[in-house]
Amino acid sequence: MSDVLHLQGTVVVDDRTELPECWVTDGRLSLTLPAGAETARTLTGWVLPGLVDVHCHIGLGPDGEVDYEEALLQAKADLDAGTLLVRDAGSPMDNRWVQERTDLPVLIRAGHHLARPKRYLRHYGLELDDVAQLPEAVAEQARFGDGWVKIVADWIDRSDGADSDLRPLWPADVLADAVAAAHENGARVTAHTFAHETIDPLLDAGVDGIEHGTGMDADHIAEAARRGIPVTPTLLQVGYFASFATQAGARYPRYAARMSRMHARRYEQVRAFHDAGVPLLMGSDAGGTIAHGSLPAELAEVVRAGVPARDVVAAASWRARAFLGAPGIADGASADVVMYDADPRDDVAVLTQPSAVVLRGRLV
Repeated sequence: MSDVLHLQGTVVVDDRTELPECWVTDGRLSLTLPAGAETARTLTGWVLPGLVDVHCHIGLGPDGEVDYEEALLQAKADLDAGTLLVRDAGSPMDNRWVQERTDLPVLIRAGHHLARPKRYLRHYGLELDDVAQLPEAVAEQARFGDGWVKIVADWIDRSDGADSDLRPLWPADVLADAVAAAHENGARVTAHTFAHETIDPLLDAGVDGIEHGTGMDADHIAEAARRGIPVTPTLLQVGYFASFATQAGARYPRYAARMSRMHARRYEQVRAFHDAGVPLLMGSDAGGTIAHGSLPAELAEVVRAGVPARDVVAAASWRARAFLGAPGIADGASADVVMYDADPRDDVAVLTQPSAVVLRGRLV
């Protein structure tokens, strides 16, 4: 029997279960002291299942795909922040190599973003010339990814001059066929959406997740709560909406006005999600313009919006793991935990300073 790492203090398993201690041996967790084991080291504090960033882009930079070295730095920055599980919400890079590295966060991939020419950020995703290509492209990404597909559902359409605004990328019937194609291939679909007009078609299509969700009204929110469809608010990203509006300026006044309105009510929107019982997932939207390792800052923003810190921490840890089908703290589970010197459920700022990170049983 190898020596074990002893973690003691408050081991937070889930919303209802706390333990006084657990052990790490041979890369696995044990809730009882393994027979014949000798403790090599004891760490004391609050122990949580490793944080989960469900909207993160390893391999994506401001201008599109980054090189291997930059992507490696991105993944390590997430790890240092206590993020031990990433659902990559679309990347132009084939980042399956991350899954081969035992020193990097566990990665669940959504493949490549699916968008249309001139209707998303250049070099970020696969651009389909014909909307009718979407169902087959979704099926292909379902086979390429790890059970998730990312669809860009709306973006600014600049073809209408001063009347240009956010508009859906896909007809409702094509979107429905695309979601069905994902499900037939064993994958779930999450959708980038800012616009109000896109939500009904997404809900009608049976989408499995909503990213941003800034255009959802009270009826949409109630329906998402009823169906248990999670929303990832990405408040760090929505915080840029004011600058998007300024950049659009007089050239695209309708778009600018909409982005300004959504920015102004961003906190109210997230409170409405929580109050209605919509499942919330936490995502930094790192990659592009947001730095990796920003998940704790995103969680602080959600708390600032009025969501209790206990719910925010849960959403970023054991609840997200349950939603993604990933293990948390359990006998025999991979030892992926993060420790703090104080309880982050009382003060979310604690998340910025993990006292220990254990990944696959190794003290990082």
